[in-house]
Amino acid sequence: MLTGVVLVVTIGIRNPAAPAAAPPPPRPALPIPEQRPQPGAESPRAGLAAPVDRPAVSDQAELDAWATRVADKTHLPARVLAAYGRAEMWMQRQKPTCHLSWATPAGIGRVEAGRGNFDLSAIGADGRVAKPVVGPPLNGSAGVPAVHDTDGGKLDGDKTWDHAIGPLQFLPSTWKKYQERANGDGGTPDPQNVDDAAFTAARYLCSGGDDLGTPAGWWRAILFYNAGVAYGQDVFSAADAYAEASVAP
Repeated sequence: MLTGVVLVVTIGIRNPAAPAAAPPPPRPALPIPEQRPQPGAESPRAGLAAPVDRPAVSDQAELDAWATRVADKTHLPARVLAAYGRAEMWMQRQKPTCHLSWATPAGIGRVEAGRGNFDLSAIGADGRVAKPVVGPPLNGSAGVPAVHDTDGGKLDGDKTWDHAIGPLQFLPSTWKKYQERANGDGGTPDPQNVDDAAFTAARYLCSGGDDLGTPAGWWRAILFYNAGVAYGQDVFSAADAYAEASVAP
């Protein structure tokens, strides 16, 4: 948005315009009640039978309108929600039996942002994060797996060890296998672009042939994405909270 500057001239003296108002602070994140369901026992509220505000749209303008509406309830940036909604829409066409809801990549994004301490609101209109998100080296130090370099440092800048990359924190080898450009322009998929990252995450989650609308299918897919049960439980809590918020009055 461009803010006009008015110059007032009186008796040959030019008065400077008042300084522009500071932008409002970002809204606090949606509170996420912690849940610890056992794998396979239940799926988030975004499952087949649960009400959730889905992006049933046909063009970019409608997708943006949906994202703006849901952003007010979930406290997620509309630009980020549009990426998650587009991922759901693409998977409805590519693999309709997967039944992926936007709330699942949104839950993954929430968990990864919390672990990596980066701000999902700092994303430009083109979908790229303001500052590339690169995790610590996976060098076998305490609590960290050892993953030797698989991309020649092309994506993470390290030719010795791999790092998780982008707002949804892919390993370079996983990114290479499932990457897809979300806008279909034929460009190179970018892990630092939230549209490409969300669509690639959706392809990864749906790659096993599971039905994410069912408890067993959702858990198989999320544990394929990350084998940690605690990780899956955190994603469950976030996805469930976003789905519930989306249909709140």
